[in-house]
Amino acid sequence: MANLLILSNGKGEDLSGALLALELKKKGHNVDAFPLVGNGNSYNNLGMKIYGFRREFSTSGFGYMSLYGRLTELFEGQLIYLLTSFIHFLHISKQYDIVICVGDLVPLLAAWLSGKKSVIYLVAYSSHYEGRLKLPWPAGFCLKSERFLEIYTRDQLTADDLSHQLKRSVIFLGNPFLDSVFSSNNLLPKKLFRLGLLPGSRRPELDRNLLMILRVLQCLPKHILLNLDISFDMALVDDLGNKDLFQLISNNDWLLSEGCMNSKLIVIEKGFCKIHIHRNAFDQVLQSSNVLLSMAGTASEQAVGLSKPVIQLPSQGPQFTTAFAEAQRRLLGPTVFCADNDGKTKNNIFVETADLIVEIFHRIIRNDSELRTLCARAASLRIGRQGGTTRIGKSINSFLIDL
Repeated sequence: MANLLILSNGKGEDLSGALLALELKKKGHNVDAFPLVGNGNSYNNLGMKIYGFRREFSTSGFGYMSLYGRLTELFEGQLIYLLTSFIHFLHISKQYDIVICVGDLVPLLAAWLSGKKSVIYLVAYSSHYEGRLKLPWPAGFCLKSERFLEIYTRDQLTADDLSHQLKRSVIFLGNPFLDSVFSSNNLLPKKLFRLGLLPGSRRPELDRNLLMILRVLQCLPKHILLNLDISFDMALVDDLGNKDLFQLISNNDWLLSEGCMNSKLIVIEKGFCKIHIHRNAFDQVLQSSNVLLSMAGTASEQAVGLSKPVIQLPSQGPQFTTAFAEAQRRLLGPTVFCADNDGKTKNNIFVETADLIVEIFHRIIRNDSELRTLCARAASLRIGRQGGTTRIGKSINSFLIDL
C-alpha cells in the first residue's frame, strides 16, 4: 500500500482528483488531498483528509483572463496565498510516496519543486486551442524530468503533440470528469425535448447568470413555451439557497408556482414560461437533456462528452466571459454554439440566443443526421470514452507495485 497525495487547482480538477482518489483507494492505497484553489468539496464528500488553507477568492481562479482580474487577485492576496500554500505543500509532501497532480502549471511546478516522484493529468491544456500546444514556462522543462513517471492529457491530439515536443511518453486514457455524470441512472421524466440550464456554480456570477438565462427563455416563441412536452430544467447548486433564490427571482417578477416546491424541485414561472429548478440533480439534468444552455466550464465539457449540443451565453465573468466562451468553442469543437460568435450586437444577445435554441430544437426534432454525427465525433475526439478514471487509476497503480 502506498501513501498518495493529490494536488489539484480548481473545482473541475478537484472533481477529477476525487474520482481518481476513490479508484486508488479501491486498490488499497492511502490517498489524501491538497486543493490549491477553493474549498475542495469533492474531496470533502469522500471524507478524505484534506490539506491546504482552502480559501475562496472572488475571481475563482480566473483572474488571469483580464488585467482587472489580475489586479483583483493581487489586492486580495492571492500571490501570498499561493506562496504560503506552496511552502505548506513542500513540507507535507515529504510523507508521501507519489504526488498526483491534476491541473496546469501551478501543481506541476509545486510537484517538481518537491522533488517527489509524480504523475500529472494535464486537464487544463489542449492542442485543440491552437493546433499546437504552447506550454507556459517552465512547464516543458519540468515535464521532461524523470521525476514525472507519466503524463496524462485530456485528448489524443494533445498526447501526440506533447509526445513529439517533449520526446517522451505522453498518453491519453480518458477524462475522469466524464465518469461522474454516469453516477446516477435516475433520469428525469421523458419529454419530446428538454433544454438543460446550467448557470454555473460560483457566486455572485451564478446569480447574474441565472437572471440572464431567465431573460433568454422569455424571448422564446409562445408555441414553444406552451408545449407541455417541452421542458426547461435548471441544475442549481446549494450555494444559492432558497431564500436568496426567491429574493433574486421576485425582484425580476418571477413567481414560485403554488405547491411546486420540495427539497429537490422548485418550479418558477413568469407569463407563459415555466422552469423546473433541481437541487442535487446535476447528473440527471445533464443526461436527460437534449440540449444544454450553459454558462459553465466542466459541465459543458461533460455535455459534449455525452454527445449533446451546447449553447453558450457569455456573461460578465469572472469565469464565463466572451473570451472564455470563445476559447471553450475552440477546445470543444463545432457542437458548441454561441449567438454572439459572429460579431452580433450584444444588445440582442437574449433574442439571438433564444433564436438559436429554436433552431437547434428543430434540428433535434427532425433527427438531423449531420448534427448527430458532429456530436458523436466531438465526444470521441474532444473528450474520449467513459472509463478514464479506471484506466488512469490502473496506470498509476502500475508505478506503485514496487514501492
